[in-house]
Formats: sequence, C-alpha cells, structure tokens
Amino acid sequence: MSWHLFAVFFASTFFISATPGPNMLLAFQYGMNYGVKRTLWTLAGLSLGLFILLLSTLLGLDVISRQSPWLLTVIKAVGAAYLIYLGISSWRDAGNGSLMSDAREMSEEVAAEYSLSGSEDTAGTPQPRSLSSAAVRISPSNVTLFRTGIWVSLSNPKAILFFAAFFPKFINFSAPLWPQYILLTVGLFLSETIWQIVYTLGGTKLASWLDVGNRLAWLNRGCGVIFIIIAAALLAEVINSFMV
Repeated sequence: MSWHLFAVFFASTFFISATPGPNMLLAFQYGMNYGVKRTLWTLAGLSLGLFILLLSTLLGLDVISRQSPWLLTVIKAVGAAYLIYLGISSWRDAGNGSLMSDAREMSEEVAAEYSLSGSEDTAGTPQPRSLSSAAVRISPSNVTLFRTGIWVSLSNPKAILFFAAFFPKFINFSAPLWPQYILLTVGLFLSETIWQIVYTLGGTKLASWLDVGNRLAWLNRGCGVIFIIIAAALLAEVINSFMV
C-alpha cells in the first residue's frame, strides 16, 4: 500500500467516523453522565469490540484472496453495490431526526442492561428505566462500563459488511497483506479513537453545533458521496479484471 493510498484511506475513515453512529453516541452520552475518566473504560470496550470485528473481516479477506481469488472479485462487486446503497441512503436520510434525540434513544437501549435485572435502590424502590437517571444512581463499575462498550460495538454486525465492502479498495492483494492490514487497522483505530475522545470531551457542544441548521445533514451527505466514489473505484477494478 502506497502512502498516498493510505492518506486517502485515512481521510475517508476520519470523515466517516465523525458521523454520530452507535459508538459515538455512547461515548457522548457516557461522557456527560460519568465524566471523561470513567468513560475511558467504555472507549476501551468499544475499541476491543471494533478490533474483533475488524480482525474477523481481514482474516476472512485473507483466506478468500489465497484460496478463492474469484470470490474476491464477487465481494468487490457486491461491496460496491452495498456502498452505493449506503451512499444513497446517507444522502436521502440526511438530517432526519436530532442528534440529541438519537443520543437519548441510544442511552435508553443501553440502560436496558441495568433495568432487566430489576435492581432496586436502598429504599427498595425499583430503579427507573432511563440511563440519565438510573445509570447515574446505579453508578456501574468500571468492568460494567468496559463490557457495555464491547456489547455496543459487537451489536452492530453491519460493521463487518462495511469493512468487507470498504477495505478491498485499499488493499493490494498481490503484495504482502499483513503490513497493509496493520496500516489499515492503525488508520481506522486512530480515526475512531480521535472522534470518540472528541464526543466524550465535548459531546454537548459538538451535538449542539451539529444540530444547528443543516450541518449534520451535510456531514451525512458528504459520507454518502465518499461511499459512492469508493464504490465507483471498486467497480472500475472489477471491470478491469474482466478485461485483462
């Protein structure tokens, strides 16, 4: 992988990572509820879950590239179609809903982990099923924060589909693969970590800024354009493979 290609990969992932998906919303909500120091445990869990998904994807691509090269071409074609779908969806659905409301919905889903046990406070009154009140009262342990991060990260199987569709454009399968895998992993984790910390530290200010006007909508539209551009490049590779 050339440094120019890596720069394109990092710029793309950095821009895409800025969108408030489940991981970012969790970092945002926990940063407000528990503070930066304790939320670092959740960020570690998110990173571990992301690493598991990423490793599964790269190992799968590695096996396919060595044992069934033709299937890799199919994956590129299907991946291009999936990225086009994501691009169109991102553009069409841009601006739907509020970042703050999304964060509240995300917090309610995560809060179910605490409310399912039917835990009660010291007075014997059942805890309310809301993260902003229940989770703060329960004050989950660092292990719980870490486990929740892993759970949220792994509960998004679409990440594997995205990785499988996104990565082949930036991998030269005729060159040594593991150095490229390491570069891709470092680039992705650097992008994700930077934005997770940003959402944790300045989540409220960032959310307020994104909720003004069409800023969040244009961020999503920008991601949609990136998806379609990468899909076009993948389709060009597929077509060239048949013409050689």
